[in-house]
Amino acid sequence: MTEILFRGGHIFDPDAPSGMTDPTDLLIRNGRIAAIGQIGDRPGAEVVIATDTLLMPGLINGHFHSPVNHMKGALPSLPLELFMLYESPAVEVLRPSPREAYLRTTLAAIEMLKGGVTAVQDDAFFVPTPEPEIIDAVMQAYADTGLRASVALDQPELPELEKLPFLADLLPPDLREVLGKAPTPDAQGLLDLYDHLIARWHGACDGRLTAAVSCSAPQRVSPDYMRALDDVSRRHDIPYYAHMLETRLQRVLKDHQPRFAGRSLIEYTDDLGLLSKRMNVIHAIWMDDGDYDLIASRGATVAHNPISNLRLGSGVMPWRRIADRGINLCLGTDEAIADDSVNLWQVMKMAGLVHNLSGPDHALWPKASEILRAATQGGARAMLRGDDLGRIAQGFRADITQIDLTALPFTPMNDLRRQLVYCETGNSVLLTMVDGRIVYRHGGITTVDECALLAEARSLFADRQAALREARDQAAEVRPFYEEMLRLAEAQPVDIHRRLPSATDEGTSP
Repeated sequence: MTEILFRGGHIFDPDAPSGMTDPTDLLIRNGRIAAIGQIGDRPGAEVVIATDTLLMPGLINGHFHSPVNHMKGALPSLPLELFMLYESPAVEVLRPSPREAYLRTTLAAIEMLKGGVTAVQDDAFFVPTPEPEIIDAVMQAYADTGLRASVALDQPELPELEKLPFLADLLPPDLREVLGKAPTPDAQGLLDLYDHLIARWHGACDGRLTAAVSCSAPQRVSPDYMRALDDVSRRHDIPYYAHMLETRLQRVLKDHQPRFAGRSLIEYTDDLGLLSKRMNVIHAIWMDDGDYDLIASRGATVAHNPISNLRLGSGVMPWRRIADRGINLCLGTDEAIADDSVNLWQVMKMAGLVHNLSGPDHALWPKASEILRAATQGGARAMLRGDDLGRIAQGFRADITQIDLTALPFTPMNDLRRQLVYCETGNSVLLTMVDGRIVYRHGGITTVDECALLAEARSLFADRQAALREARDQAAEVRPFYEEMLRLAEAQPVDIHRRLPSATDEGTSP
């Protein structure tokens, strides 16, 4: 029996006026919270002195893509449809080795653990194609570092020309032929890879590692494959990830892609019978009230990624319209190439600020308590783990972050919740525990050799720069056609506004 006793710390309490308890003890036994209160001597237990610290639920990164974690700062800000030409081109030169996949995932896991993140939903895409050994490398990275992870295979199944409006009419015949080919593997091949992921990794490491499913986005896959994924999700009771209406162009699809027949992506998904409490609707920006009503009625989660949405100019999700419908919200960093870090504290602060531009009624702006709930309990519900993650309560899994309350962000202490959201950067994290195991403390990761791994990553990815440049050159060949596609999409009327007005919108009058 393994026991760890935190002695004399404050425990985060969302219902307490101060946001925390008076100093007390917290006993961890065999990966779970065994007791809270004044606890006597426990012979054999490891004692952690927690005086002047806060013990809070570990943060949950509700949306992430690990395969481009090595590309932080690599691209300028671009609209998503252009960004993806450089972020995930399905070209052979970018095929990773298993070690490369392991290292780029490990970099992210280390950054998250050092910042108090204890769990992540990794919607992992694989270029040019997924392979069992690459999937295994990603999962092994999470196994070794000690992070809790739920991982899906984010792979398109339809040709590029069926995902986007206008493009087929813009391309010359040679490029139309190339972009008209279906990617590999096909739907059955992808389902076989899910069989591998689930058989080998679902429930591994005493349940710390789990599988999820992902259609990437409804416009990128066939209805039959979407249904097949839902069947896998239902049979194993695992989350279903789907990017929906992230950009204005995706709103235009309803009238410019025959299979949607005037329906938004949410309406289309619901008509297929696939919108459910297991689904994570990622981004949810260019939606109307009918879309949000459907999400609420089906009990689905919305994964909010405010920094990524700003980096790509996608727009600002209407927080209050979603929260007031009782829709579960979680927070995500999205991929490091579109956030440039994997720091959920920055995401919390941005979520607490950007929605203040939504209108003059400040009573409707997000409260710090709502942001903290999304980063903890909201993430747990998104993972379908609301009954044992996201809170510090007896019987819950011991995923815990210890915060130094004597650090600058909390000196002096005025309001714990607001200082956690607006002041903390992750630098005050003293210790991170996942499943009752201390995986970070005293400034270092306890599970892997961080210095050696970072040195190896610097060397390996420096050698990959030529491949990245070759991939960018290939993307440049088709970029003009995508630019014209975006121009045509912008010219289509859309009765939803999710951007700040431009200078031209304001007129020229003094």
